[in-house]
Amino acid sequence: MKEIIHEMYSEEQIRARVRELADQINRDYEGKSLHIICILKGSVYFCCDLTKYLTVPVTLDFMAVSSYGNGMRSSGRLRITKDLDEDIDDLHCLIVEDIIDSGNTLKMTRDLLSARNTASMKVCTLLDKPSCRETEVSVDYVGFEVPDQFVVGYGLDYAQKYRNLPYIASVEFDGEAAAESEDHADTK
Repeated sequence: MKEIIHEMYSEEQIRARVRELADQINRDYEGKSLHIICILKGSVYFCCDLTKYLTVPVTLDFMAVSSYGNGMRSSGRLRITKDLDEDIDDLHCLIVEDIIDSGNTLKMTRDLLSARNTASMKVCTLLDKPSCRETEVSVDYVGFEVPDQFVVGYGLDYAQKYRNLPYIASVEFDGEAAAESEDHADTK
């Protein structure tokens, strides 16, 4: 199986955009504390870099969720593989995602967390694919809008590969690999 990688956003472009997002979040949460909820695994690189530039008081927790199972289409059911360690009652929360496409997983995750009596709940995503939206979701902070292409790097993977690329790239599947790629999801 051969994948051809095409760089979309360089390491420098990502760094600059992450700083811009952090500046906006700092302004929006001035005078408040912020509880970051990093959605594993894909968001780790983005979340770590984002929090380095936040000047407001920050606490951090991790959650792993999926509604995709082993396929590329949402099952419509949220599966929590790692829940939060801390109570989020009365906290200003920011969900940090790697990518939002259909919106199904985000909507279910946001609904679940909002029911825990948070003071506020916003969403920050590195990448947004609005052309793939199946469910209406509100996204407060967006790094980059991307076309309907399979993307990897900076935490995003294909079959657990390419997470460690310092840039974001689209994946082109060469020949026979294209048919096989239909069976693999962009796993968190």
